[in-house]
Amino acid sequence: MSERKVRGAFIVVEGLDRSGKSSQVTLLEEHLKAEGVAVRLVKFPDRTTPIGKLIDSYLRSESEMDDRSIHLLFSANRWELAKSIQDSLESGTTVICDRYAFSGIAFSAAKNASGMSYEWCRGPDIALPAPDITLFLAVSPEQQRARGGFGEERYEKADFQERVEHVFERIGVEMGDGSRWFAVDADQRKEEVAQELWRLVQPLAKGTDRPLGRLWADLDERVRNAHLYI
Repeated sequence: MSERKVRGAFIVVEGLDRSGKSSQVTLLEEHLKAEGVAVRLVKFPDRTTPIGKLIDSYLRSESEMDDRSIHLLFSANRWELAKSIQDSLESGTTVICDRYAFSGIAFSAAKNASGMSYEWCRGPDIALPAPDITLFLAVSPEQQRARGGFGEERYEKADFQERVEHVFERIGVEMGDGSRWFAVDADQRKEEVAQELWRLVQPLAKGTDRPLGRLWADLDERVRNAHLYI
């Protein structure tokens, strides 16, 4: 019986705005490289693509869009890179993703907009590559406000961030034990958070032989189609 090929690990870092994600992603990337691991860093939204530029304008409040339109653009931005992420993983490169589909669902569902149920928001991202581990950085409102730049972009409002956090909690519960979803206290010092993330990631540092999963691939086909076309 032949051994299964080892591929790169797919690591996703999620969190509320000003939770320290970007700093922690950079530290994690540096740690993995120091261990001799080939690493690719991906940030969503990717504001460099044609779709990403539309999203960037919206986030800076330089343009307006229907809530459903912008949600679908965020999802399309992820699908733009889905194949290249899978190719990187299969080549043995570990991929660290700063935000992913979970943010797309949380920020859209938190709007409580008509026609944008949690299930509808999840629909467009069904079958994207599934992460091997998701690290959610939980930050308090007090720490958010204390960190520089909070409030500069459209979604950086305290009441909205609270609703976003509630949706993230639902996602974490829904994903279950097999998803490897971990919440980390991001109110700690940067070094302490980095140490906790490394403890969780280290078992995957040299890759994994598990087949690459697909997000919510076990949803009933009829329900899946209904979510996509409502």
